[in-house]
Amino acid sequence: MIWISFLLLLAAATIASMGWMASKPGYKGPTSDHFNGTTFQNSGNVPDKTFFDVMKWYVQRDQGEWTEIPEQEVTFAKKPADNVTKGMVITYVNHSTFLIQTSGVNILTDPVWSDRVSPVSFLGPKRYRPAGIKFEDLPKIDVVLISHNHYDHLDLETIKKLDEKFRPQFITPLGVSQLLKRSLVRYISDLDWWESKVVDSDITVHSVEAQHFSARGLFDRNKTLWSGYVIDTPSGNIYFAGDTGYGEFFKKIRKEHPSIKIALIPIGAYQPRWFMKPMHVNPEEAIQIHKDVRAQISFGMHFGTFPLADDGMKEPENDFMQAIRKPENLGVNFKLLKEGDSFRIK
Repeated sequence: MIWISFLLLLAAATIASMGWMASKPGYKGPTSDHFNGTTFQNSGNVPDKTFFDVMKWYVQRDQGEWTEIPEQEVTFAKKPADNVTKGMVITYVNHSTFLIQTSGVNILTDPVWSDRVSPVSFLGPKRYRPAGIKFEDLPKIDVVLISHNHYDHLDLETIKKLDEKFRPQFITPLGVSQLLKRSLVRYISDLDWWESKVVDSDITVHSVEAQHFSARGLFDRNKTLWSGYVIDTPSGNIYFAGDTGYGEFFKKIRKEHPSIKIALIPIGAYQPRWFMKPMHVNPEEAIQIHKDVRAQISFGMHFGTFPLADDGMKEPENDFMQAIRKPENLGVNFKLLKEGDSFRIK
């Protein structure tokens, strides 16, 4: 009995120690309607899950089936053009990573090329589908958008490689720049919700509200902000939702940015709903976001690559197809791409 107690204490101390080491410094700045001087919060009455909720979920986990897809079964995108000066090309890499090419500018969203999304390279959610563009085939990257600091959206190894190779402009939510600066990343702009950054004479990036949370370890929860983005381009505006639960703020996004041509919206990591609903939309809610922001066409993301929740590998796609066929969704222009697929606007 003494030995069991000792082992439990040792395990708890190990977890706490690893959680402390993984935790990163938070944002320091003036208070606002979503920052109390120490932590950020979502708008509205959004329940914040506790450590005990996390433990309950882990104990009760009932994860669906995942099957690793080998490289030989994936059709990789052809090497992208160095730049696209007329129109727009959007290529789905997978998870939440897109390559957006327009007006001679190349933009990446939440780039992840690592095999795991975790504080360590040998544990944590592993990649089950290869990235649809090989890293060495990327054109010169000019801008990188980071939605928040979770490992499946802020992959430091990938970011360091991008910075070393291309020296792009990184755009991050408030406080996230500190983590990048520690890795000697050079060009970073932190944005609060509803702030903007001009990245080119033709392109402006606007930070918009999202409903989520942030953490790299056990002791830095909500110390940095989470965001979506709207990208103004001559070929049409693009809404990148990042990682989000559903809220009334999507209608505010439509009001502030009324001409969204393309929306990139998450559809996965939503099970079990009692735990995931505040932070991750399900496919039906994703379709509602498309309607709320009145996008001309939307593409799904955040599914089928990393096992982050209890939904199985194919469950988001299957649930999406059931939802999109409902009578109230007839005519909704929302599609799912495979990694390596491109969408072109002339």
